[in-house]
Amino acid sequence: MQCEQDHPLKSWLLEQAKYLEEMICLEGRGYDMQHAKCHCNGEGEPIYRCRDCFGTEMMCQDCIVGCHASHPLHRIDEWDKKFFRCTSLKCLGLRVQLGHSPGEWCLNAKSASDDGFVVVDVHGIHEIGLDYCGCERVQIHYIQLLRARWFPATSSEPQTAASFALLEMFHLLSFESKVSAYEFYHSLARRSDNTGMTPIKDRYSAFLRMIREWRNLKAFKRAGKGHDPDGLGSIREGECVVVCPACPHPGKNLPEGWEKAPTNTRWLHALFLAIDANFRLKRKVVSSDDCDPSLNAGSAYFVEECEYKTYLAERITVPQERSTCVSHNAVNMADTKSARGLAATGVGIVDCARHEMKLAHGVGDLQKGEKYVNMDYLVFSVIAGSNVLDFNLSYDIVCQWHKKIWNRLDTMPLNLWFDREKKHLRFFVPKFHLNAHVPACQTKFSFNYSKGVGRTDGEAPERGWANINRVATSTREMGPGSRRDTLDDNFSDWNWKKVTMLGRTLLRKLKDAVICAKSHGEELVDLERAIDEVNLATWKSEVESWEEDSSQPNPFESRVAHKSMTQTVVRLQLAENEARDLEAGINTSLHNEISPFRLISSGLDLEDQQRHFRADAAALGVHATETQRTNLCMRGNALRRKIEAWTVVQALYIPAVVSLRAGDLSAPVAGTDKPDNLTLWLPSTLPPAYQCDHVLRMLEWDLRFSQAKDALNEVRQTIRLSSHLKSFKRIHIRGQRASTRARGMLDLMETKKMASKLKYDDARSALLTLGPLLGKVAWEESLHVLHVMDMRPLGDIAAGQSEGTRDISWIWKTPGALHNGDAGLQDCLRIEWCKARARAERWSEEVLLLLEEMRRVVEFFWWQSRWWKERGAVVSGPAFYQEGALAYAERQACLRLAMANHCQRLWIDVPKIVASQLLPGDNDDNDDDNSDVPTDVYIEGPPPDEIEN
Repeated sequence: MQCEQDHPLKSWLLEQAKYLEEMICLEGRGYDMQHAKCHCNGEGEPIYRCRDCFGTEMMCQDCIVGCHASHPLHRIDEWDKKFFRCTSLKCLGLRVQLGHSPGEWCLNAKSASDDGFVVVDVHGIHEIGLDYCGCERVQIHYIQLLRARWFPATSSEPQTAASFALLEMFHLLSFESKVSAYEFYHSLARRSDNTGMTPIKDRYSAFLRMIREWRNLKAFKRAGKGHDPDGLGSIREGECVVVCPACPHPGKNLPEGWEKAPTNTRWLHALFLAIDANFRLKRKVVSSDDCDPSLNAGSAYFVEECEYKTYLAERITVPQERSTCVSHNAVNMADTKSARGLAATGVGIVDCARHEMKLAHGVGDLQKGEKYVNMDYLVFSVIAGSNVLDFNLSYDIVCQWHKKIWNRLDTMPLNLWFDREKKHLRFFVPKFHLNAHVPACQTKFSFNYSKGVGRTDGEAPERGWANINRVATSTREMGPGSRRDTLDDNFSDWNWKKVTMLGRTLLRKLKDAVICAKSHGEELVDLERAIDEVNLATWKSEVESWEEDSSQPNPFESRVAHKSMTQTVVRLQLAENEARDLEAGINTSLHNEISPFRLISSGLDLEDQQRHFRADAAALGVHATETQRTNLCMRGNALRRKIEAWTVVQALYIPAVVSLRAGDLSAPVAGTDKPDNLTLWLPSTLPPAYQCDHVLRMLEWDLRFSQAKDALNEVRQTIRLSSHLKSFKRIHIRGQRASTRARGMLDLMETKKMASKLKYDDARSALLTLGPLLGKVAWEESLHVLHVMDMRPLGDIAAGQSEGTRDISWIWKTPGALHNGDAGLQDCLRIEWCKARARAERWSEEVLLLLEEMRRVVEFFWWQSRWWKERGAVVSGPAFYQEGALAYAERQACLRLAMANHCQRLWIDVPKIVASQLLPGDNDDNDDDNSDVPTDVYIEGPPPDEIEN
């Protein structure tokens, strides 16, 4: 990072005055004031200069006019002895001659208008003197303007035009900054005169018309309609869209025989559709289709309006079916949504769910909310227009919408019918919207649990709305045709930007997917080590049966009715835990004759009592009662006597502790009650220089290892109790008193959990010391460092994770941890295994899908290149037209080849990336599903006999 003193602004401040001085000098003639004559040495006085030319040279009238024969739209300043005043080339005598080279004049020239011809340009709004050519081979006026790269406002006696440069600039600004035509035009007007005192002819309406025509012609040109022998009359629905190269397109980027692919690879050729509605893209009741027709007329993203409205009119009396899932406003309020003063309450759309691109004839206006009748028409328009056989449909209300979809298909116009026996539809709810549904929908329509969908989330439309909503303010005031054309144009730009980013986007996704596929595959293997083989085989059979037939029992749903964990039940379990501690001898008195085993086990019990005493003393606080202090003091005295009695016997087994204890500064001072500060000097805490019997160390190792296991089991049990209590509190507890008691019980459970963690940490610390002394290895694989984030329930999602990216805490994957007769725990484990398996498979599928999409992208660009070459070969007409059409076709073909080569260069390391990680087919669970899926999708280059570079 740059130092503050080296910041560019700091150095600029030192030169700030000089910058200002030079800018003020430009208000005058500057260093040209010393030149009394023009560079032509003529008689004219050099009092003119151009704002838009390079430099500040002063010229005479004849020179300034002569130099601007090829730049008639530049702005001219005139020096009046005091300051510069604005003037124009027209006032100085410049006339623009069309049809001839600059400086040449037509003998039969005809003036455009006595009032002056207006040209809207990037430099401002200009009134010029214009002469049309009147020679023998004269072209009509609007053609003469077009050949000068000026776009006429009308085709009959035009009086206004816009330069191609201006239209291109506005076109891009309307995409990137979403500037409206009104704002842009009036910015140009202010650039021409920012005082408002000079009258400027209003050409705003003409500018709007030119923009619409420019957008339409650009769309037709990019679609190759200028190369079509049948002309513009052959335009079909959806022909002017920017197509997604990564989606499957039969005959373009799918292999031969794709429709006969086996079941284990057929899912790779499915089309993912995302359905949604946007209620910000409203349109007021302005104009009509007769007065403001669409120039695209259904050739882009909006469906053909006439057929669409005819169908809606026929179904206007059909009632909207209400949702039986949850209270979806989009469904239940569709018939009552306010439409006062609105011709359209929003738009419905069908997107490419994996690449977020808009699809051909997949957009339509909504009249009264998100009604099925509207959305059905859009969805079936897309499906009927595609030759793909498998479709994955994502819709936030799909659980209700899909129920009678085939009955509604029968009511569609004949051109939207398709063979339902050949086309297979699957239905999903987008991941972000899934939690709003009832539990049954959250498994049945989940992308996470269904085969053959990879890591698709179905939220593509939501990302697109963020971009298009910025034009909602301007489009709601437009007429119907102008609004549809404007939105079509913005959708095309959105798609094109997505196409240009596909190379990097797919590569980034593949790198992430390969890493996640490996990590989740390894996590599944770790979890399966902790599961009984019989249970694992049974669960695997159940989940595979459900994946093939969703009517089978859902393995992701709980099958054990967990009893409600009330506060009384929790207290009973805590009391039983204390009783088990007493039975284990934690608080028993020491005997006079103690074996080495009893010595070490008693020492561990005393250490545990020290931890409890320390915790109770900390919880007592500064405002404890006398009774509480007395009880704690009595406990401390009793604990000290036990420790003193134990140390007498300890000295027999470990004589070195006598000298250690004599110099122990941590011993409590006489009269204080802090026995928890006494160091017990167990074998694991002895300094390395002090000797200890090997038998004692082995005894402590065995006891510490079992202590760590027990503590870890206590953590798991406490977590489960807390989880059930939280669920019970959320569902059943109401009122301040009951909530306070429940909260107190949860706090108690948290204290127990942290106490068990401390016990585990102490045991593990001792094992770390004893392990090297005893030659113990590999034990850390089952007893990891226990962090607070590790202590979470099965199925819990940590911060920053989602259902598809979360992991399972290692405490649930420890071998033997889950081998018990607890039916509730086994049910939780079964569900968690199903989810872990689903995560591993979805990431494995994502890798394969991305590899297939990469192959399709390159193939599609090659096909497009060949298509453009074919277009160029069939062009007819005058020689100059053929040359232009062929040049455009060749440029487009070359561009597609360059895009294909660019992707191949970006993806050159893809085979290494995939090979370096665990491939999906390497998992045992996926051998049957993906054994025939090709993973070598990287293609070296286009077939040389088909495409010439």
